[in-house]
Amino acid sequence: MLEKLKAIIQKVVPDTDLSNVTPDTRLMEDLGFDSLALMMMSMEIEEAFHFEFKEFVKFETVGDVCGYLESRI
Repeated sequence: MLEKLKAIIQKVVPDTDLSNVTPDTRLMEDLGFDSLALMMMSMEIEEAFHFEFKEFVKFETVGDVCGYLESRI
């Protein structure tokens, strides 16, 4: 799951170095995400995993996203 998410992150923020990304990596503080990048990541996730977010989900870390996705599949 982590590798698939890293590929999505790379699409959203192409200049980001993902070599040290772990589940504890913070989206905003460590990867420089802003609200637009979070929205774009959500859209990419919906497309990649073929579902639609029905509610607001606050993702703070890469692990939060992975955990959410694992609970959905």
